[in-house]
Amino acid sequence: MGSRGNVGLTGGIGAGKSEVARLLAELGAVVIDSDRIAREVVAPGTPGLAAVVAEFGESVLLPDGSLDRPGLGRIVFGAPERLAALNAIVHPLVGARAAELTAAAGEDAVLVNDVPLLVENDLAGRYDLVVVVDAAPETQLDRLVRLRGMPEADARARMAAQASRERRLAVADVVIDNDGPLAALEPQVHSLWERLTGA
Repeated sequence: MGSRGNVGLTGGIGAGKSEVARLLAELGAVVIDSDRIAREVVAPGTPGLAAVVAEFGESVLLPDGSLDRPGLGRIVFGAPERLAALNAIVHPLVGARAAELTAAAGEDAVLVNDVPLLVENDLAGRYDLVVVVDAAPETQLDRLVRLRGMPEADARARMAAQASRERRLAVADVVIDNDGPLAALEPQVHSLWERLTGA
């Protein structure tokens, strides 16, 4: 672990966690993005993709041989046993890759682990500091529908599948309020960076 600490960053879908991660990376953090790693470990030609196909069948592949993530999402959302089967394949692979990136980061790096399901998977204890990006549910819904073009029913289902706002806030050491505009977000991220670096 880097001597400056190991940060867990999470937030509900549409809360703006990715924007906070981007700002921290600009400031110099080493961001370990578990969603990005999760995509990498099931890329074409990987053992991870082969394991997913063995579990879920060829129907989860697109014509080019890559994983049909939305299609797989429809299979596992609302089906806890199917989701558990997928997680049993992907999570160990993500963990191993994240450990490699952590080891490569260097002694004095600030490590920021971007973990969407930190609360759902009871991972708060792994981090020295848990940062929760928070937004009101109506803000999240608006962003998903208006900015991402997600159908409202899908957006509501995704939000309902995640931990409640109360559960996320209960594990937070630092809460970044992202209910407002980007201009209100940046000073909060800079303040967090100062805390992390002792600047």
